[in-house]
Amino acid sequence: MWIAVDNLWIMAVGYSGTPLIQKLGIKSTTFVRLIAQPDNYFDLIEIDISDQLCPAKKTPDLVHLFVTSQKEFESEMKKLKRLVEANSEIVIWVSWYKKSAGIATDVTEDVIRNYSLKNGLVDVKVCAVSELWSGLKLVVPLAKRK
Repeated sequence: MWIAVDNLWIMAVGYSGTPLIQKLGIKSTTFVRLIAQPDNYFDLIEIDISDQLCPAKKTPDLVHLFVTSQKEFESEMKKLKRLVEANSEIVIWVSWYKKSAGIATDVTEDVIRNYSLKNGLVDVKVCAVSELWSGLKLVVPLAKRK
């Protein structure tokens, strides 16, 4: 199935038939920071968003963080705290290996959720990023946004 996103035709993939870029909420005006993304990230979202990647000194609208261990997850989330403080509307997607990927990891949806709740974020959506990766969308609760 093909659908139109930002005047582009994209093939729908995954369980829901919705293109990944649409699931993630990446629009043509979204500034994105990618952290430890797989080499085939642009293939997964089916578009090259290089021109939307946020420079290190700017605050992105959306972060997509890929982690392989709980230690890495917690370390990266501590680094992202300043971005959340700078932009309470920020969206953080955290991706980890699915159990079905057969790759050892101590990261689970519950690990991400529990850490996030203790650190002022809530999860609002989960999605399949690829055959290997799951994703959990984290945001600042509405009542705490500036």
